Amino acid sequence: MKIETHLKNLKESIEVIEESIEKGLVERQRNIGFNTSAACIDMLEILLHKNDLIDPGFIIKHEWLKSANKIKEKFPFDFSKKNEIIRLISKIEEKRDILCYGKPQKVEIIQEVINNFNTLKEKFKEAGLNEI
Repeated sequence: MKIETHLKNLKESIEVIEESIEKGLVERQRNIGFNTSAACIDMLEILLHKNDLIDPGFIIKHEWLKSANKIKEKFPFDFSKKNEIIRLISKIEEKRDILCYGKPQKVEIIQEVINNFNTLKEKFKEAGLNEI
């Protein structure tokens, strides 16, 4: 996928996350789960494309970021802030399914995902992704 498409999708996900925060974390936990996950992957793909670390047709599956073995297998190369970025995406992915498919979660759990996502955006900016 082209960087421009990832940027468009990222913008949409961030808008949905912001709208969901306004409507209420518990009431919109599914939107937060889906869109933080999707935005993480879009940001990661943009960064990797910009650094010519993956081919344009390479698609990252969000499930990979839950498994240390998959992370080592799929991302053997280095990039700026790699460990911090992967760690934060993994934390978000750990909560994804329970937010998307589980019962209503405590606001603290949802807020933790939002906080990790905001920290992740800063790490991507520090790594050179200024478009977000």
